[in-house]
Amino acid sequence: MTVRLTWVQPEDLVGHELRQAAQDGRDAGEIERCWREAGGAPAPERAGASEPGAPRRLRALAERLLDELALLRSPLAGDEPTALPAIRAACPRWPAPRSRPAALGPERLHAAWLGRAAGCLLGKPVEKLPLEGIRALARATGNWPLTTWFTARGLPGELAAAYPWNRRSAPTSLAENIDGMPEDDDLNHPLLTVLLLQRYRRGFRTSDLARLWLDELPAGRVFTAERVAYRNLLDGVEPPDTARHRNPFREWIGAQIRADVHGWTHPGDPGAAAEQAHRDAALTHTANGVYGAMFTAAALAEAAGGETDVHGCLAAGLRVVPPRSRYAGAVRLGIDTARSGEDFDTVVDRLHAVYAPTHHWVHVLPNAALLAAALTRADGDFGRSIGLAVSGGWDTDSNGATAGSLAGLLAGRSAELPDHWTAPLKNRLATSVSGFGSIGFDTLAELTYQEVHRP
Repeated sequence: MTVRLTWVQPEDLVGHELRQAAQDGRDAGEIERCWREAGGAPAPERAGASEPGAPRRLRALAERLLDELALLRSPLAGDEPTALPAIRAACPRWPAPRSRPAALGPERLHAAWLGRAAGCLLGKPVEKLPLEGIRALARATGNWPLTTWFTARGLPGELAAAYPWNRRSAPTSLAENIDGMPEDDDLNHPLLTVLLLQRYRRGFRTSDLARLWLDELPAGRVFTAERVAYRNLLDGVEPPDTARHRNPFREWIGAQIRADVHGWTHPGDPGAAAEQAHRDAALTHTANGVYGAMFTAAALAEAAGGETDVHGCLAAGLRVVPPRSRYAGAVRLGIDTARSGEDFDTVVDRLHAVYAPTHHWVHVLPNAALLAAALTRADGDFGRSIGLAVSGGWDTDSNGATAGSLAGLLAGRSAELPDHWTAPLKNRLATSVSGFGSIGFDTLAELTYQEVHRP
């Protein structure tokens, strides 16, 4: 039996890089023809590795073609820089530093942690499922629009067979199985950010995050761009080249799911939050992948300041993203489509018509559009925020987590979150991150609060 490690096999990376090249406007036609004529296959549509593995000659070709693809310059590069000075220069409305401290207490952070966990947990059993499957499973149990957890109780057998739950998550995330918050990378990364700030303070460097990962994060707990960057570190590649070297996932959602604590610890200061998130994201992502982290951190920092609504938070997030970038366009599309007055299923269908034919379900752009649409339509309501974010498909647990984080901050107190979303969490988070096993969300709020005031 062979081990087909996901997200790193060269023969699978070529297909993803060819798709990314098409999205970037890079002319990779000759490389693609070479790959197809040699017997190379497209990238797996939803899984992280194909079966079976490629023969040695094809793998060697894949490695060579990945290096050739990296030399193709994108015509969009001028509008989508990665370096922070260039990003700031491209943002004419970059937020000014906050002139006075914002009033942020542990209770608001407690709501943010709970919100992130609940939104993530709601999306876990349907991660990787197609949109039609999510809708069918929820409707069959009377849960559409989503107002509570997914369940297998009362589900017709033929429907369960047609759309099987996420096999790793169903045992811990269906309503009948929830017993505290199970481990998930969408919670592991915020824990690691707390640890990063405890060890290296706010002045941490990207290389400090790399060192922390190697010390504390099992390689099997990272995916897509994070796994490639991890592999690159072990191969002796140093940041920020870790984000670029044979990494076709550099504009996927991974950096965006790592941004929350950067926002939470800069209440009312979205510019500073975005800059800190950039140093984190640069380990694994470029351009739009980095903007996802900066947008999220800035929006959450605005929410943590406690002086605006969800629409002001989204506007603050856009101010740290180059306005001519595809990421900014995705957020604007999500907001505008949500304001159309159509029912939300139609809003989602419109976004899928734009992105589903060309983008992987973990790419940052479709997920950014959906997240912005869900938050806009929910108008700050916690249950609707996570329900709409998950109901739109794609990266369901990640979108639910970010929506819950922002809506939790806006709620202001954990007591303001509906009990049926928070009670099943049992104030207990499972994780493989050292020192945090079975930790309570109230304790996490206190630890995060300490970092708000640490220089």
